[in-house]
Amino acid sequence: MSFKYITTFSSVLKPLVSEEKDKYLALASLAEVGSFIPNVDTEKNVDLLPVAFNAAVVNRVNRNGDVIDSLTALASYKDFINKPINLEHNREKIVGVILTAGFSEFGSDTPLTEDQVKDLKGPYNITLGGVIWKIANPNLATMIEDSSDSTSANYQKISASWELGFNEYNLIVIEGESKNIEDGLEISDASEIETLKANLRTFGGSGKIDKSKSVYRKVIGNVVPLGIGLTETPAADVKGVATIKIEEKQQPEEENISKIENLDVNTIIDNKVMTKITSIKDINDENLKQATASQISDLIEQELKIASEKFAVEKATVESQLKSTKESLDTLVANQDTLQKEISALKEALSNAEAEKQKILASEKFNERMSAFDSEYDLDAETRQILANEIAEMEDSAFAAFKDKMAVFMKSKKKGEKNDKKQEDSKEAKASVAQIVEDVADKAGKQVVDIPMTSSASQSSFYEKYKQAFDYEGFVVG
Repeated sequence: MSFKYITTFSSVLKPLVSEEKDKYLALASLAEVGSFIPNVDTEKNVDLLPVAFNAAVVNRVNRNGDVIDSLTALASYKDFINKPINLEHNREKIVGVILTAGFSEFGSDTPLTEDQVKDLKGPYNITLGGVIWKIANPNLATMIEDSSDSTSANYQKISASWELGFNEYNLIVIEGESKNIEDGLEISDASEIETLKANLRTFGGSGKIDKSKSVYRKVIGNVVPLGIGLTETPAADVKGVATIKIEEKQQPEEENISKIENLDVNTIIDNKVMTKITSIKDINDENLKQATASQISDLIEQELKIASEKFAVEKATVESQLKSTKESLDTLVANQDTLQKEISALKEALSNAEAEKQKILASEKFNERMSAFDSEYDLDAETRQILANEIAEMEDSAFAAFKDKMAVFMKSKKKGEKNDKKQEDSKEAKASVAQIVEDVADKAGKQVVDIPMTSSASQSSFYEKYKQAFDYEGFVVG
């Protein structure tokens, strides 16, 4: 099973010392670890060394910038049982097993029940108990017992560091120096976590958002305890190998080699002085001669593991940032396409509005021009049609010239011109009729006409007769 993230928590190991070792240390250790020690018959099973330790402090941030709350602690603490105890998280070097799990009061180690901790917001311990297999590494067992002796150079030198596998986390932001999550603000929004996670120590950040605010990782979801690694206090995550600097009185070479192979990182055995190698850079000609091939191999393996984990974290961060950037770019492109469509629609609407406006203006101008002709001339339908065709698309300057030209050709159609001509034609017609009558009368007067005696006096004159016949009122002048 693989997890996206792994975090470690550490505490000082507390062994149950046998009276053969030191009866005073035995009483002291029994008082410290009490009910957390597994129920093991150590007189019968002399190859077992019972131990107990506070694996983690719940609701309080550890030195790696990680934290678990009561919900996660209650859901996962029993899963530590039967998990291995190894050296420096090297799963190929298992030296014991976890057998018990419980809770204790932060600071005093007083045992606590599930009911007592389920609603706690403040810090308390997850406390574990197990056994170390002495036969697997006798020197390690001796050192663990020594670590309980306050007069020993190895006092509290061995600590327990446990690993936790998980895939999800929230952020806790705390202002000031507090380490308790009850004093902070929890962030669960995915976008905010993505923005702030680069500040986490585990991802290479400073652990700070600004000068007054710290940011931590809170483990959530499906959490799986992966086991316990024994390491040297106080650096829970220190990795390295140790070599022996042989003093003047050397033991046989075979015995030295046997002990070297059983040494834990940074330990001190008997009277041999250990030289610590925590990095490939620490290797020199002198300590290289004293180290075994397997120890150098372990160191390189650890260095590669650290580099690989760092690379995996950095790769995941870069991939996440690339994904976020691509999503932002896709959103911008989509928004740009939508905006372009909206702009095109607006341009088309504006163009249509402008064309409609020009049509209205052209119509108004045409109507004004036709009204000007109608107000000045009497136009028939045929004339109006010709004028309309001519002036419909005409520029203002061209229309002015056209209007002046048409004034010459359309004199006869000017308003009032037709009535004046009709009156003049009427006068001329009357004058013509009168002249005809007079001419006829003159000719008639020169002839002698016998008028019967019976003729009426009203018809005594031809002049009067023709005058009446050709009087103007008897004609219709069109």
